[in-house]
Amino acid sequence: MTQDHVFSNARLVLEDRIVEGSLLVRDGKIAAIDEGRSSVGEDVEGDYIIPGLVELHTDHLETHYSPRPGLRWNAISAIQSHDAQIVTSGITTVFDCLRLGSDEDGGFAKGEMRAIADAFEIARGEGRLRADHRIHLRCEVSAADVMEHFEDFRTDDQVGLASLMDHAPGQRQFQTMDQYILYYKENRGLSDEEFERFIKRRVAASEKYSADHRRQIAGICAARGITIASHDDATLEHVEEARSFGVGLAEFPTSVAAADASHAAGMSVLMGAPNVVRGKSHSGNIAAKNLAERGVLDVLSSDYVPFSLIQAPFILALDEGVMSLPEAIRLVTATPARTVGLEDRGRIAEGLTADLVRVRRTSGVPVVRSVWRSGERVA
Repeated sequence: MTQDHVFSNARLVLEDRIVEGSLLVRDGKIAAIDEGRSSVGEDVEGDYIIPGLVELHTDHLETHYSPRPGLRWNAISAIQSHDAQIVTSGITTVFDCLRLGSDEDGGFAKGEMRAIADAFEIARGEGRLRADHRIHLRCEVSAADVMEHFEDFRTDDQVGLASLMDHAPGQRQFQTMDQYILYYKENRGLSDEEFERFIKRRVAASEKYSADHRRQIAGICAARGITIASHDDATLEHVEEARSFGVGLAEFPTSVAAADASHAAGMSVLMGAPNVVRGKSHSGNIAAKNLAERGVLDVLSSDYVPFSLIQAPFILALDEGVMSLPEAIRLVTATPARTVGLEDRGRIAEGLTADLVRVRRTSGVPVVRSVWRSGERVA
């Protein structure tokens, strides 16, 4: 039986323009886009209809699975709580980060991330999920056991993205010791002697393992068609290494030079939506707005605040005037979808999946009024 849904009196945010008109959804697909108001269907009262957001990098699930140090919550319950917050933020496709590799920053024991991935499969099979959840492996390449953890996912079809990370001092995110001291020494309450030993261990591990683990993981991912992401690239040498590995996504470059070079090399440059909302990086690196002004910002991710993903585009377009609203919405829909090879979503166009969000934004924080995934209302 054919299922039709008409949205009328809408501001439809297409890839290159905004159309005031109506939208026909049929059997979970976008069937027609018409200018002008329809006399039938749901009157959305002039609200925006945008594509469902596509999230490539969020570690927000961890706050549900491990809400306190050393505490582990039931995985299915954690996933459902996370899913609810994701969907009500307008996110219909999400690549959930699972952290691989135990290091001085703690990490998770071998098997924990595998158990969460298994819980996702169970939750999906039982119809518990409203968003389309996929897996993003965050691989700490300086960790001695990262390949052992990676083996748990070597044949998992849920994996669509893997990032190569090294959080050792003097590397990438932490190019200056001022940043590293704040992030590790002060937050952990380490003495000078303890901090010096901590640094030596981290540097030694990076020198011993990082290069080989990068090559191994990149090779496996390339062979399987998994999108590879670099992380916190700071120099032109980092970018060239990423290019040689076939990296498609440059996550959180920490210098303008690295962002420019990554974009020029055809990688999608990703920055955090919280960076846009706050107007600066939480770790003292470059501001996402600056990259948007240079024309080298391609993707936003919610990182640690899911709702920031729908808030940031409206800030860039309507408050800051850095770009048009269709351009800003592309940062959280069409471009991330294309970056990971999902051509069936991320745009309002005939024939594509009807992942849609109804948004009202008069001023300040936008309101997500309704969310549809494959034409079915999920929020």
